[in-house]
Amino acid sequence: MLIIQPCLPTLQSLPSSITSYSIINPPFLHCRPPLKAGFSSKLYSPVTRVGIKNLRSDIDINGVVVGDDAAGDSEVTDDDMNDVSWLGGGFGDRKVEDKDYDKDPEFAEILGSCLDDPQKMEERLRNKRSKILHTKTGSPNPMAVKFNKFEFSNSYIWLEFYNTLLDNDVSLICDTFRSWHIVGRLGGCNSMNMQLSQNPFDKRPTYDATQGANVTPATFYNIGDLEIQDNLARIWVDIGTSEPLLLDVLVNALTQISSDYIGIKQVMFGGSEYGSWRENLKTEVAGYSIHKI
Repeated sequence: MLIIQPCLPTLQSLPSSITSYSIINPPFLHCRPPLKAGFSSKLYSPVTRVGIKNLRSDIDINGVVVGDDAAGDSEVTDDDMNDVSWLGGGFGDRKVEDKDYDKDPEFAEILGSCLDDPQKMEERLRNKRSKILHTKTGSPNPMAVKFNKFEFSNSYIWLEFYNTLLDNDVSLICDTFRSWHIVGRLGGCNSMNMQLSQNPFDKRPTYDATQGANVTPATFYNIGDLEIQDNLARIWVDIGTSEPLLLDVLVNALTQISSDYIGIKQVMFGGSEYGSWRENLKTEVAGYSIHKI
């Protein structure tokens, strides 16, 4: 038997090692075209698709038809072209890692120890609803400032927020009042000694130490704890001396906080009552909390 090889000019006899099975099922007919991960056969050009199809067309060798019927399930499909499992990794085996909410301290604080009691959990979530996933940003609206029979020696300062305070918000408000009290107690807010602010801007600043030492001191006497009910808060103060500069410093700080961090609707100086504040409401479940300054 003779076989013709186009690339050779001479004819060669077929090796005796090739059996009749090899003739009927030539090895090269079972080879698939090279696959590339992530590319579908639908992206091939029409000429390329025709060429691949012709590889699987019927071939007549000595009256025996060799093609799709003999090859069995070797047809190249779109699923084969998209299959990248043979890569052994990469994007084919990548899985999205779920977030571990069991270690979230905010969820743990909300849920508490009521996972085994659905009714208790529902009640707790209802009480904590104001702390669950709501926007906390500054307010573009200017903070209102009002006075209601304010006395420097014995008065409340009331704050009304747009939203219920989160833990971080409470810490910021407490730190603000704590810093305000420290500066005032050290005499830092004394309008009787404003030498540098009264100096002309076009000249080198000067300071008279003797004058600064002889002014009447302005000392912040005492401050209470910060009390919170829902979106309301109050704090008792005993400023002692009538020093308006102390109030200006606090208003300036709260104005910046309201604009950038926590929206404050209104600040009220003085008064024993404000809005929906209830004196008999002293339980944490009802939305009341107290924080040491």
